[in-house]
Amino acid sequence: LIKCFFSSSVSEDLGCRRGEFSRKHYGSVELLISSDADGAIQRAGRFRVENGISDENTDYTPGTWHRTDVHLENPEYHTRWYFKYFLGKVHQNYIGTDAEKNPFFLSVVLSDQNNQRVPQYRSILWRKTGTQKICLPYCPTKTLSVKSILSAMSLDKFEKSPREILDPEIQKDLLVLEEQEGSVNFKFGVLYAKDGQLTDDEMFSNETGSESFQRFLGLMGDKITLKGWTGYRGGLDTKNDTTGLFSVYTVYQGHEIMFHVSTMLPYSRENKQQVERKRHIGNDIVTIVFQEGEESSPAFKPSMIRSHFTHIFALVRYNKQNDSYRLKIFSEENVPLFGPPLPSPPVFTNHREFRDFVLVKLINAEKATLETPTFAQKRQRTLDMLIRSLYQDLMPDLHKVNNMLNRRSFSDVLPESPKSTRKKEEARQAEFVRLGQALKLKTTVKGDAPTNLTTTSLCKKEPWEAQSFCNNFPHEVVCADSWGQSLLVSTDAGILLVDDDQPLVQVFDKTLQIKQMHVLEALDLLVARTDKGKDSRLLVFRLSTVQKDIETKQIIRSKYDCRENKLERTKGCHLYAINTHHGSGLRIVVAIRNKLLLVTKKYSLCNSLTSRSQLSSSDSPVEEFQYIREICLSDSPVVMALVDGPTGDSDNMICVAYRHQFDLVNESTGESYRLHHVEASKVNFVAAIDVYEDGEAGLLLCYNYICQYRKVYPLNGGSPLIQQSASDFHFSWNQVPYAVVCAFPYILAFTIDSIEIRLVVNGNLVHTAVVPELQLVASRSDIYFKATAAVSGSSNSSSKEMSSRSSPQTPVTYEMSECPLSSLEGEVPCKNLYKIPLSNLVGRSIERPLNSPLVAKVVTTPICSGIASVPVTHSLSLSRMEIKEIASRTRKELLGLLDEPILKTEGPQKQKKAPQRQSDPKQGAVRSTSSDRIISRSSESNSEKRHLSTRSNTDTVPNRGESPLSSSPFQLTSLYDEDIVDLK
Repeated sequence: LIKCFFSSSVSEDLGCRRGEFSRKHYGSVELLISSDADGAIQRAGRFRVENGISDENTDYTPGTWHRTDVHLENPEYHTRWYFKYFLGKVHQNYIGTDAEKNPFFLSVVLSDQNNQRVPQYRSILWRKTGTQKICLPYCPTKTLSVKSILSAMSLDKFEKSPREILDPEIQKDLLVLEEQEGSVNFKFGVLYAKDGQLTDDEMFSNETGSESFQRFLGLMGDKITLKGWTGYRGGLDTKNDTTGLFSVYTVYQGHEIMFHVSTMLPYSRENKQQVERKRHIGNDIVTIVFQEGEESSPAFKPSMIRSHFTHIFALVRYNKQNDSYRLKIFSEENVPLFGPPLPSPPVFTNHREFRDFVLVKLINAEKATLETPTFAQKRQRTLDMLIRSLYQDLMPDLHKVNNMLNRRSFSDVLPESPKSTRKKEEARQAEFVRLGQALKLKTTVKGDAPTNLTTTSLCKKEPWEAQSFCNNFPHEVVCADSWGQSLLVSTDAGILLVDDDQPLVQVFDKTLQIKQMHVLEALDLLVARTDKGKDSRLLVFRLSTVQKDIETKQIIRSKYDCRENKLERTKGCHLYAINTHHGSGLRIVVAIRNKLLLVTKKYSLCNSLTSRSQLSSSDSPVEEFQYIREICLSDSPVVMALVDGPTGDSDNMICVAYRHQFDLVNESTGESYRLHHVEASKVNFVAAIDVYEDGEAGLLLCYNYICQYRKVYPLNGGSPLIQQSASDFHFSWNQVPYAVVCAFPYILAFTIDSIEIRLVVNGNLVHTAVVPELQLVASRSDIYFKATAAVSGSSNSSSKEMSSRSSPQTPVTYEMSECPLSSLEGEVPCKNLYKIPLSNLVGRSIERPLNSPLVAKVVTTPICSGIASVPVTHSLSLSRMEIKEIASRTRKELLGLLDEPILKTEGPQKQKKAPQRQSDPKQGAVRSTSSDRIISRSSESNSEKRHLSTRSNTDTVPNRGESPLSSSPFQLTSLYDEDIVDLK
């Protein structure tokens, strides 16, 4: 019996890799006009208005985002590299001028990613246009020069070659340069407006606020006395009470926030304009307006406020009837998009969630405002002035120094120098490290240090949290694709079907070498490319036939059993691509050197069951495919993607990447159009991902460190309009990825040792997870990867179980898991398969049209670990057992009763290993052993002091001849290092 599925596949329903998204979630620009009581127009302005209201009459569009995830964008903990990775450690700094005679500075450090024995170079290029940061892999057999680093940053021509700066005082100046990126702490205005007030003079003249306003202030922060205040003051007077007696202050995820509350600032009965109050709130980039009154009363408009500096207004209304807050955001039209987008409707009944949302929204708003032309030009002028001044101060000293140390090429962490100069170099480095650590301590004490310490709930679960899928996977993975809840994997041992609670099942033997595959459940098809030079072919199988062979265990097919599954004319193919949305029929483009072969499926999903059944009499679906046309290119494509046109008739396009360019090729005519030319000496093409914004096609072009969004406007006849658009944008990754996955609202870059997670709409960074020996396995629906460790905060439960033990932002000391080493010498230690559920990323549960081929399963939302299966809710509450566990361990931590997770000895063979986590079947929860240390908020300051003293003892200069990371890999996790992965 051949099943016919008329529902779309998961990739079609959710646009998991290439979906539909809309910037309308972030509001639309409107002309806002304010008038006085007589109706006369006072002021007008153009603002982007976010009110979270969607048209309820419109049908739900597949792939759109209806969930709001609250993340700080471009968090300083991930972006302030110099403070985090360089300061207080041995590193090198260089100075030079480019071809336009503009000075620049380069800082390079060889760092270990969180003590995971993953060495890499981190580089920061300081220029007047801003900073550029990249990671470069470390190779012990290949030296790295300054020129090669600058070339990777697209800086190839110099007026003066770079020279090294040996003066330790340079660290102070570079720290000042980094601080120009923006403040770690924030000041926000809070303006109280009574019902019916329409002018800023009326609003600023309110002496006191209502009871609901006072509750709102208590929700946002704590009331403090200004006189004698030693924390961040946000420009307020803390000595003479000239700016009021009290204010509201809070700390959120390491950021100190001072609120300029209008009713707490000095009030003057003689001055109707309240200049003293406007002096503070009018000079805040972001202002909260708390407005009393019903929804039907006249609403606040930004044009009511006379300020050229305030760019963001957050309008808050309180509803006494249901004890809820309503939020509305006004952004000056030049402010880039920032998240999180407001939910629909923008009503918050959970006050704690409302506080988190507002603070994150306002912090992101101020960061986005700093990218507007007004602020960006000021920052560029300041940065240019600082760099030129520093250049003029340093260059005379560099010319006076007659020492080979400042002219050496960048090849080793320590130079091979004569003994007479070696002692001087070691003394210089010791002073260099001492000064850097003193600067780090001073910055931390001042409260200006970017940290990952969180003041929010310990139980917040991030959507990218990975789950264990298959432990001790022994084979090398070539490619894979998900099939129901299972994973079809091409390995060196053949094609295997993997399920997290089933033994491995052999589907094809190792004679069939599949290099690329697609499991199309809705079409009952398996498409695969066998790659063996000239003998490579495209094969198509019926999934139902493959599933029948698995269930009956009749035969394990070899390549000799697949002769009837070969598509004609595909011999010698090296690449293929399929269209994402199959509603108008399946299209396959096969690349054979510089030729493209277009193949389609004869019958679409909308055809009758009779037609399907007639063609299904054969086990091979080859007869269902037909050759359409052949298109010749000027070169062999490296990357391909199919772009669906709005009509699907003659406007379908093929995006191809070769040489130094991305081209669009019309499927009907074969005409080629230049989409983007890459201005770089070397090009590493990564991906071309088709995304659809409100039904219009766009492309994410990924190459080198760059990801660029280009919109494609098809015209009559299928000719695309390719020109610069206001909707186009680009951003840079910190490390060159080998794969990029789009799961709206996120875009994930996979490198050899990390996962970098950004937002699709603006490219802002939200998280970086270190995953040693990372290999992306599959990503068309759920994301699967292979590694020796999982994503930060990964769950130890199976992929059908989820745990909520601690927040990924909570500083926890992890350790590497212990894969049993093989008894045979030379065997590679085992790796594990992990899974990031797509439903977690896109915010919807997934109903798959085809269940797992191994076991009949009902697909539900993931459940918590333990014997008792409890449906997951996204509540921030902890279980009673977890609270008791945290309280007990925190008490022991404070009393100093916990042992260190790893006892550091002289060599890697003498490591004393901490016990593994164990599962308590009676409690149905995970019991942490002494290797897991939970640091509570009450012990943050002690942890920080302990961290600083630990780093000063461990940051030693490696001896000559040693590996750069020859010291023990097991060290205490730094609070300033990236979240590492937990391998269990």
